[in-house]
Amino acid sequence: MADTLIVNARLVNEGREFDGDLRIEGDRIAAIGSGLSARANETVVDAAGRRLLPGMIDDQVHFREPGMEHKADMATESAAAVAGGLTSFMDMPNTSPPTLNDAALEDKYARAHGRARANYGFYFGASNDNLENVRGIDPRATPGLKVFMGASTGNMLVDDPDTLDAIFRDTPVPIITHCEDTPMIDAILAGYRAKYGDDIPAQCHPDIRSREACIKSTRLALELARRHDTRLHVLHISTADELALFERGPMIRADGSRKRITAETCIHFLRFDRADYARLGHQIKCNPAIKDASDRTALLRALADDVIDVLATDHAPHTWEEKHNPYVRAPSGLPLVQFALVAALECVHEGHFDTARVVQKFAHAPAQLFDVKQRGFLREGYFADLVLVDDTPFTVRREDVLSKCGWSPFEGTTFRSRIASTWVNGALAWDGASLVGNPLGRRLEFDR
Repeated sequence: MADTLIVNARLVNEGREFDGDLRIEGDRIAAIGSGLSARANETVVDAAGRRLLPGMIDDQVHFREPGMEHKADMATESAAAVAGGLTSFMDMPNTSPPTLNDAALEDKYARAHGRARANYGFYFGASNDNLENVRGIDPRATPGLKVFMGASTGNMLVDDPDTLDAIFRDTPVPIITHCEDTPMIDAILAGYRAKYGDDIPAQCHPDIRSREACIKSTRLALELARRHDTRLHVLHISTADELALFERGPMIRADGSRKRITAETCIHFLRFDRADYARLGHQIKCNPAIKDASDRTALLRALADDVIDVLATDHAPHTWEEKHNPYVRAPSGLPLVQFALVAALECVHEGHFDTARVVQKFAHAPAQLFDVKQRGFLREGYFADLVLVDDTPFTVRREDVLSKCGWSPFEGTTFRSRIASTWVNGALAWDGASLVGNPLGRRLEFDR
């Protein structure tokens, strides 16, 4: 691996933007400074004032492997990720079979080895009947435990109150939750099916997967976490109403302590709202649902105000054909990793917050929340996971989509920034137009 010197960059890191150079030696950041001189046999990249960011860490993806490889797999989706400036991902356990024991967890790590272009971690999953497996989790083997407190595929809806209480009491890793109240959703859905049959209009989705269902389930999760002093991370907040339930302020406080309960939203909640169902239909059908323009505005403000701690994708691809089924058979989820960072930077162009805020929510915070070892920051000695951003516009075309599903809800959208280069573990993985080299993603280490 040739060493690399990036000069004349605008570095964005830990709340600051500053001009400087960065040297990569092997897989690490060796030096950050100004006026660094090129050495023999060193590749020099002139950033020409472009922004250099730490690689994004996406803590919520569904890469579908094992069991659903017709939709996606670790090779295709990690390729889309590095093209989008995402250098590490954490994959969900609702695969087939689900990741409910150590053997299933290690199988996923084995599948990613040598095939994933980005670094990888895999969540352990909770069910109503794997409590002993949960108690035995090795904290260094997984970022956390995923608990579905709403609808899920397979045997992963935890709805037994005693089991749920024991999980929050005994889990040795952070709990991450999907919060929607299933009985409430089912009752509303029955009413819509009585009116429309299977072909319910897509714009009814945020009323079926209602804000009340989100609020009720989120309240329950917070109650359990406070009862047992559990480290809890609530995923994909979609409503303005839920924001009042969370503490405002930085995730790592001035005294070095950290929030015990944190919140996350996703890029699609910042870029779409109810009005977009008329144009995109089931392409933006997801759980929890994209809701009103007022919710979108509140979520953008909550990121700026440190009420929401993490920004992620919930990348969840389905085939074009599956998405065009009638409502009750059209699956929820959309492909997002390839254009998530540029979509977040569009919020910067619109004036909602600055680039440092995007870096905090999409790189620093997930690294801190899940104790990721030596990633997520531009720091000497850390792994050289880097993204160079070029502020020249481009329009998303279907033929550019690298996800196996072959489509994007952003098709036809013009973004004002693009990913010029992505480095993973010190090696160039994306040159702005094409994937480069072999997959060099590594298993994430959790410093616990």
